[in-house]
Amino acid sequence: MNLLASRSSRMKASEIRELLKLLDQPDIISFAGGIPDPALFPAEAIRDAYADVLGGGEAGAALQYQVSEGYLLLRRWLAGQMGKLGVACDEGNIFITSGSQQALDYLGKLFLSPGDTALVTWPTYLGALQAFNAYEPRYDRLRPEGRNMTPAAYRVAAAANGGRVKFAYLVPDFANPTGETLNRQQREAVLDLAGELDIAVIEDAAYRALRYDGEGVPPILALDCARSGGIDKARTLYCGSFSKILSPGMRVGWVCAPRHVVEKLVLMKQASDLHSPSINQVVMHRVAEAVFDGQVEKLIGAYRERRDGLLAALEANMPEGVTWSRPEGGMFVWVTLPEGSDATGLLARAVKEARVAFVPGSAFFADGTGRNTLRLSFTLADSCAVSEGIPRLAAILKG
Repeated sequence: MNLLASRSSRMKASEIRELLKLLDQPDIISFAGGIPDPALFPAEAIRDAYADVLGGGEAGAALQYQVSEGYLLLRRWLAGQMGKLGVACDEGNIFITSGSQQALDYLGKLFLSPGDTALVTWPTYLGALQAFNAYEPRYDRLRPEGRNMTPAAYRVAAAANGGRVKFAYLVPDFANPTGETLNRQQREAVLDLAGELDIAVIEDAAYRALRYDGEGVPPILALDCARSGGIDKARTLYCGSFSKILSPGMRVGWVCAPRHVVEKLVLMKQASDLHSPSINQVVMHRVAEAVFDGQVEKLIGAYRERRDGLLAALEANMPEGVTWSRPEGGMFVWVTLPEGSDATGLLARAVKEARVAFVPGSAFFADGTGRNTLRLSFTLADSCAVSEGIPRLAAILKG
């Protein structure tokens, strides 16, 4: 063990991945895993696409090595989708990854030297912290709602740690874990700060398509392109994924970014896994072309109902002093317990006494704070699970 690199000390087990093991226990009502409902996957369309590809003229190419940038037709389709969001680009601005988690790892590797600073929200996506941790950064707090430090103060704090501020990372739409969405003014403020610091912005858009209420807000990348004069002059790197809409198991994500960034990411891919699985990319292109919009509509209908059921159950059962977010989309509700509460200790009791699971909120804070918070996921929580699980959880809190 004394031969391991120093970065290995920052690699820790994901509390969420460990909690997912609870799903194997049939008597556990789990609000823990932020995963899509497998009953809603477009399994028939995926099955037919694999059969068509393997039974036709594309079989050889689909089973062969692929260029590191990714399957051309899929990249062109994604460029078209980004155009609908206000980002004019082409396939040269699209880079295919093995899920958006790989994109976060590559971007951490691209920007972070040991001691550099990454700006993240308090709380933020745990998987991003895990991806960045391997590159030994420090974290400073990003407040999109306002009250950020001055650019000079951020620089001084970073220099005191022996590095520079390199990027701001955030999930602007239905954030994991809070479910919150940044309005346009807040997104513009993030770009203002990034411009003053001359840093990149990593926009994690994993949940963007899952909007149930309200009006959509332009992606940060779209606002950046309007300011800068086009994607190749932008500082924002947009990370997308098919995992929440079509299939997480196929592991297909992407980055939309300036060409000079894509070129660097391609070099990383060549040194890492050469390319994401060819057949999955070919099949994903076929499935996305055929069913993407309809699949989004189906998920919105199902998940909106589950969100509403969870919010109603919280309102009916939670004791005084407990508050929660009311997300317009996504997969999560963020619960805040009274000050002094310990959600990690509560989880142990909830699993043992009530057979209910959730994710303690401290896992999402770069500094380990937030012990009086927790995350509930509603995408797997049908009406029966909610009507039984939330009263049990509330009873533990009241006790």
